[in-house]
Amino acid sequence: MLSKRIIPCLDVRNGKTTKGVQFKGNVDIGDPVEMARFYYENGADEIVFYDITASSDKRDIMIDVVRRVAETIFIPFSVGGGIRTVEDMRAVLLAGAEKISVNSAAILNPDLISQGARAFGNQCVVLGMDVKFVGKRPEIPSGYEMVINGGRRPMGIDALEWAQRAESLGAGEICLNSIDADGTQDGYEISLTSLISSNVSIPVIASGGAGKPEHLLDVLTRGHADAALVASMVHYGAYSISEIKSFLHSHGVKVRNTW
Repeated sequence: MLSKRIIPCLDVRNGKTTKGVQFKGNVDIGDPVEMARFYYENGADEIVFYDITASSDKRDIMIDVVRRVAETIFIPFSVGGGIRTVEDMRAVLLAGAEKISVNSAAILNPDLISQGARAFGNQCVVLGMDVKFVGKRPEIPSGYEMVINGGRRPMGIDALEWAQRAESLGAGEICLNSIDADGTQDGYEISLTSLISSNVSIPVIASGGAGKPEHLLDVLTRGHADAALVASMVHYGAYSISEIKSFLHSHGVKVRNTW
């Protein structure tokens, strides 16, 4: 059995790590380079970096920040936000990232997934999914809809159908974020995570809602996630990566040793 991964998420706006609730009310909380180094030293398995306004502002990602983070840590590093072309992907990888996360641009241009997979390998292409529960209807049979541009634009696309299509196009991993749970610290959206994890064959990272170690235990077991993103619960010092891993280990979840 592969170890479950614990992945701090750095949402970055104007060069600063920021955090909000359900994609609203963001406040700046620190320097992404310093925070990435801290989490690396505390036992994080990977780091995820999202330039959260690059797509909505229609600008390129902040390559200089990506480069400085990559020079600071020595674990896998995934970068998303404002990546629209294979050339954008190449620039991010050359800046030091191991993976590229595509979200809004992939929905608008699905060929971007297959182009990236051909150019750099499936393992480099992560599908970012921002999902909102809207209830079942003919065009959204799962009840979960894709939303792009930082939660601003509903697309009328069923989340499960999109996940399966993206896998067939060459995505090597899915980072699945529940807009409803995002930043609430009330727990992950287990039904959504289980739905996607059970119907694709690529790894799924659960995102949105982590507030205590029990939430990670829940999503990694009942939700069948391969990894869990954490933000508020570690950004504000409530828990450390080491504490989370120790808790999971004590409950029978296989994690990489940090003790």
